[in-house]
Amino acid sequence: MRETFTIALNNRFADLINVSGTMTALGGSVCAEDVRVATSAMMARFVNMHELQAEASRVIAELTGAEAGCLTASASAAMTLSIAGAMTGLDPAAVENLPQRPGEKCEVAVQMGHLCGYGAPVSQAVELAGATVRIVGQSTLCADHQLEGVLSDRTAAALFVASHHVVHYGQIPLKRFAEICHAKQVPVIVDAASEYDLRWFLDQGADIVIYSGHKFLGGPTSGVIAGRRDLVRATYFQNIGIGRGMKIGKESIAGTIAALEAWAVRDHDEIRKTETAALTLWQSALAGVDGVTARIMPDPTNNPLDRLQVEIDPLKTGWSAAQAAAELGAQSPKIIVRNHKVEQDSFQLDPCNILPGQAEKVATALTNVMTRKTLPTAVSDARNGGVNSYLAWLA
Repeated sequence: MRETFTIALNNRFADLINVSGTMTALGGSVCAEDVRVATSAMMARFVNMHELQAEASRVIAELTGAEAGCLTASASAAMTLSIAGAMTGLDPAAVENLPQRPGEKCEVAVQMGHLCGYGAPVSQAVELAGATVRIVGQSTLCADHQLEGVLSDRTAAALFVASHHVVHYGQIPLKRFAEICHAKQVPVIVDAASEYDLRWFLDQGADIVIYSGHKFLGGPTSGVIAGRRDLVRATYFQNIGIGRGMKIGKESIAGTIAALEAWAVRDHDEIRKTETAALTLWQSALAGVDGVTARIMPDPTNNPLDRLQVEIDPLKTGWSAAQAAAELGAQSPKIIVRNHKVEQDSFQLDPCNILPGQAEKVATALTNVMTRKTLPTAVSDARNGGVNSYLAWLA
């Protein structure tokens, strides 16, 4: 008898503990009961999508302080569509011309240090709209005059990326970035997909801010767009053009609205206490292990979140951070760590997605794996793992 998906979900797909963070490759986050109920309920009915998006706009505006908001398929889609909106406004012919004929106002200024990869290149999200990236400065140094020199009558928008992936020094800070752009009537779009604060970026001068609905907010996969009413309307208008392939379903809108409402009443302090307790437990599990140092580190973009950084001295342990990360991922249940710095002999444990009882399982796995004299040989997937996993699919 064929195994149903529900049984398979319990038997196979649930065998994973996420201490990597709010990662798309791991499904974003786990939705709360209210979010699951709202998502499920909407699947059983029809709805006027414009009215549903208007309700989303009301909730987004209330929570962020923006004039308006809307939802789309993902934060990546939101980046492309908000850039397109800045290019076309509410001109339907201009919308239909994208991406092949973007018109003269088609350049987007981005600091070089912000042209990171988030699973795909930031530059590609810009170019999907038919826009041209205008690089500002160098990867580790961007001066005011360099941004001023790039802005022109052809500039549709300036993009600012807030992420742990970007260069964190030598860049123009958002407030100053916005001041320079606004002096030349250029709107500022902020990609804050993985950021926790829903008001700070608008307060610093952003005209549009983009969040992932499925990361810290704990909703279904979605992109949350908040900002100036005219730009939000132009962004939403892209649904008659390139936005058609990036549309969001009624169930995801309903679930994201529920997640936004839950965020407003969430006990953030209590969640932080639970996360801190997990970090302390894991740090204790590694105390005294020769060649292993465990430090509690703050989030690099100032989210109210700490992580445990596990630093490996291969000369003492006999194995690398890459090997340890791979072996933890081979446990039952799988322990998926934050491994993008294994080439620097470290990885991190992120507590923001652990479920009840999982912190103890992680501590046990750490003790079992990190006290071994040898570990299986593993080649680091940190740089190529995302591509390799796609290449391996159905191979």
